[in-house]
Amino acid sequence: MKEITVQELKEKKENGADFVLVDVRENTEYLVSNLDGQHIPLGELPSRLDEIEADKDTEIIMMCRSGGRSGKAVSIMESEGFTNVHNLKGGITAWSNEIDPSMPVA
Repeated sequence: MKEITVQELKEKKENGADFVLVDVRENTEYLVSNLDGQHIPLGELPSRLDEIEADKDTEIIMMCRSGGRSGKAVSIMESEGFTNVHNLKGGITAWSNEIDPSMPVA
């Protein structure tokens, strides 16, 4: 599984890189804090793949709280033919620890 660090994600955001960020956490977690990614909870991902089908050739970064659920999401995406999918290593917890300590983690 390909992974990306929060430092690499921060650089991509700052440089305006072309990528899609998908947050697979639950609604309550997303409402507490998010990185402005598209929100598709992991349990809904298989039935909502059509929402990101148009981005199949774009880099897609999956994120969650710590990287476990987003890792499962990467596996789902790859099994459906998505090839440029990365897991955000450490998730929003790593973002809060390394990039923005003011970001709450639920």
